[in-house]
Amino acid sequence: MDLYETYAALGVGKPVYDYCAGIEDALQERFAQIDRVAEHNQMKVLAAMQKNRVNATHFAATNGYGYNDDGRDNLERVYADTFHTEAALVRPQITCGTHALAVALSANLRPGDELLSPVGRPYDTLEEVIGIRESVGSLREYGVTYRQVELLPGSKFDYEGIRAAINDRTKLVTIQRSKGYQTRKTFSVAEIGELIAFVKSVKPDVICMVDNCYGEFVETVEPSDVGADMVVGSLIKNPGGGLAPIGGYICGTKACVEQCAYRLSAPGLGQEVGANLGLMQSFYQGFFLAPTVVAGALKGAIFAANVYEKLGFPVVPDSTESRHDIIQAVTLGSPEGVIAFCKGIQAAAPVDSYVTPEPWAMPGYDAPVIMAAGAFVQGSSIELSADGPIREPYAVYFQGGLTWYHAKLGILLSLQKLAEAGLVKL
Repeated sequence: MDLYETYAALGVGKPVYDYCAGIEDALQERFAQIDRVAEHNQMKVLAAMQKNRVNATHFAATNGYGYNDDGRDNLERVYADTFHTEAALVRPQITCGTHALAVALSANLRPGDELLSPVGRPYDTLEEVIGIRESVGSLREYGVTYRQVELLPGSKFDYEGIRAAINDRTKLVTIQRSKGYQTRKTFSVAEIGELIAFVKSVKPDVICMVDNCYGEFVETVEPSDVGADMVVGSLIKNPGGGLAPIGGYICGTKACVEQCAYRLSAPGLGQEVGANLGLMQSFYQGFFLAPTVVAGALKGAIFAANVYEKLGFPVVPDSTESRHDIIQAVTLGSPEGVIAFCKGIQAAAPVDSYVTPEPWAMPGYDAPVIMAAGAFVQGSSIELSADGPIREPYAVYFQGGLTWYHAKLGILLSLQKLAEAGLVKL
């Protein structure tokens, strides 16, 4: 059986296969560059594990209070060494990326402080954490004020606007690396470093936090290498490598991480409590695999950009831009386009491939959201997935794929569904 017959058995038609095959052939040098970044990051993680003498005892389960959990504590040293920070908090008790960010913000802000976003509107679920949208327990309810500075055209930082926004009450600056449900570009680590340097030149004692979700291991450096006081993310995204079933991390200065530990558990307890519940092997092994898994997801994102841009759809990043996260935005221009795309991704899944994704009123969002993901871990966006709000400009956000080949199939089937719906012509 030749390769096309294998794909045909999964529902890919010959026009789609032939169109995409030509695009894949032209990307081989780009893919080789991604592999070189993955190799660098693989060695970085391996060096951190060897330095901290990871051994089989670190995989042992703990329960109850989790006192003297050496596996948990050593994993946090591995994360700190990988991200080049003083300390880290890596816990299954952190339920998701939004939770990790909420912990970091609420731990390091006090009534009367002001939070500043110099990159415009934050991700949808952070709006309720901050209090931009009314929500129980928001930072706003606790007397923390918020302001944001919009980006200039071309996703450029408005440095003069940022300077004017920083005041005596500005305690923490939050920088969202990835685009979220927007069609702005994702910021490179170098750009984030320039922004942090500028902010600290205006107010040296301000805390700079980077929402690092979807960006880990995409470059050879992380925001913590360029001045971030905290980098925050989810283990069911890049750093979990597809094996972590839950969890989040906060890496940063000892003072910031200590505050986060007290907020996550309780004052006086901090990092001393929090059982690992038998998840340590998945956490360690997933982190070890993460650079290679991220490389596969990146190849899928670049492939998607090239496939759809050549068909006339706006894509962010475009087909030739450097990559700084694993998310690929494709503006399809209609609800039908977004839904057809997601149906293709769902049809490519190893889990729940037979179900049909539909938009629904998802908690934390102000518009119906459609999500396609047949994942081994529910909501794991390092696995093949696509989602988007059903609102203008009707963009879909594609990410993940534990292997490049799975990401490739997802894109082939997304295009197949669009073709069957009469939304594209090949």
